[in-house]
Amino acid sequence: MSPKPPKVRVGISACLLGQEVRYNGGHKRDAFLADTFGRYVEWVSVCPEVEVGMGTPRPPIRLERRGEEVRLVMPSTGEDFTDAMRAWSARRVDELAAMDLDGYVLKKDSPSCGMERVKVYAGAGAPAKDGRGLFAEALMARLPDLPVEEEGRLNDPLLRENFIARVFVHHRWRGGEREEPHPYELMLLNHV
Repeated sequence: MSPKPPKVRVGISACLLGQEVRYNGGHKRDAFLADTFGRYVEWVSVCPEVEVGMGTPRPPIRLERRGEEVRLVMPSTGEDFTDAMRAWSARRVDELAAMDLDGYVLKKDSPSCGMERVKVYAGAGAPAKDGRGLFAEALMARLPDLPVEEEGRLNDPLLRENFIARVFVHHRWRGGEREEPHPYELMLLNHV
């Protein structure tokens, strides 16, 4: 009997699996990810805010532009978590890189996990939606070939199909299956 192939391993923001790690003590469980896609993958859950030492519940944090710099702050206390989050993110992403992930699902709009269009506050006006969460930034910089997506974008059937296909192609490629790829696989790899 041949050995069982390794399961597809995908990182995920812990709140999307129903873990009560959000600032308000709640979660953002995503039924598709937890119940449907979860049958085919081994989840590696991460909550940057809890793992960096913030409690649950906790006051909300946000990204703030200060001059040319974007900082991660807790407005109610003025505490700045930027340096701690960046240092922790670098260590945690190195650990994740050693785990041979095949993909990652981030929590949209999060100042730590948001992949794109995260609110950045500057002064009294409306926030700009041009930020990226600090953990997401470190993850995507360290693992540029890893298929990464936000859960909100996975509600689009085409984006969902594309992400899932990229995850499984990545898994096969990482596992040494490098025979002649099907033209569809080459197209997917071109979009990674």
